[in-house]
Amino acid sequence: MEKAKVYFTDFHTKAFGDGLPYKLKKLIKAAGIQKIDLDGKFAAIKMHFGELGNISFLRPNYAKAVADVVKELGGHPFLTDCNTLYPGSRKNALEHLYCAWENGFTPLTVGCPILIGDGLKGTDDIAVPVKGGEYIQEAKIGRAIMDADVFISLTHFKGHEMTGFGGAIKNIGMGCGSRAGKKDQHNDGKPSIDSEKCRGCRRCQQECANNGLEFDEASKKMRVNQEHCVGCGRCLGACNFDAISFDSSAALSDLNCRMAEYTKAVVDGRPCFHISLVVDVSPNCDCHCENDLPILPNIGMFASFDPLALDQACVDACMAADPLPGSQLAKNMEKADFIDHHDHFTNSTPESEWKTCLEHAEKIGLGTREYELITVK
Repeated sequence: MEKAKVYFTDFHTKAFGDGLPYKLKKLIKAAGIQKIDLDGKFAAIKMHFGELGNISFLRPNYAKAVADVVKELGGHPFLTDCNTLYPGSRKNALEHLYCAWENGFTPLTVGCPILIGDGLKGTDDIAVPVKGGEYIQEAKIGRAIMDADVFISLTHFKGHEMTGFGGAIKNIGMGCGSRAGKKDQHNDGKPSIDSEKCRGCRRCQQECANNGLEFDEASKKMRVNQEHCVGCGRCLGACNFDAISFDSSAALSDLNCRMAEYTKAVVDGRPCFHISLVVDVSPNCDCHCENDLPILPNIGMFASFDPLALDQACVDACMAADPLPGSQLAKNMEKADFIDHHDHFTNSTPESEWKTCLEHAEKIGLGTREYELITVK
């Protein structure tokens, strides 16, 4: 496979000149987004709206820049993400939209509608075959995302407490999975029910097609029938009280491989384009309701048709940067018992692991790790 082209621009601007949203527009045009036939097409722009309390997510200005270019090319863009597997401010479409609005994402600020990809309760998904999948045969992807004619990922590249970093592959693979799809990637197991939180409303039982849930008339609580439950995760979206949960017990290497295969399911067979901004590189995911000091300086904006090459380019740029003083990464490196892994993400969170994700992505044909970096002034 020949080298992929990855386009890059830094965050420098001239006084009284054009701002960063203009630079982003210039970058994606230089990278060739206009080669995609967007005329009259629905274009899903997949991003993360940030958990309430976290302020390191990408600003709405960047989303508007991408949406504006799509509209210039005749497309019909919408911002999208899928509901979360864990309790928080984005576990159903209503809370998710309120969270997005509070964080500044509205049709007025971003210039296009916002749709939650897997519906009200996170159960509106579609089974998508994974070509060459070794872990996942059919990925459960939010229906609105798969209904789009064109797929664009807009990623905040940052650290992550499990997968080392959150890049394009994580934004696409984990982010586009419905609640059941996220469960698929995190765990092959079955749910548990917190009896203290269970209200006995039986809504979850209505979603179960396998007699995997039983109502205890004595306690007026729901319980899992371990024999019949298939671990599909659809009960998660039905519970409005966060009484149902799955443990995140999959090995990190398995999680990474499943994310890569979910990403392949999303992008296969249709026009795609990918953008990553290495800015506010927090040590943990934007799913956290807080964010710590960035571990690395703001590096720049990257764009490519190849999500794997894009992640590799962002990783390489981060490894070449110096840790920021006072950050989690810098403090770890100052510890007396510090072991240098020569890897900023592992040094920041030693229990994380990221290399298997890129290795597996290349193995299954998601893209190439070999790239040519082209700087856009």
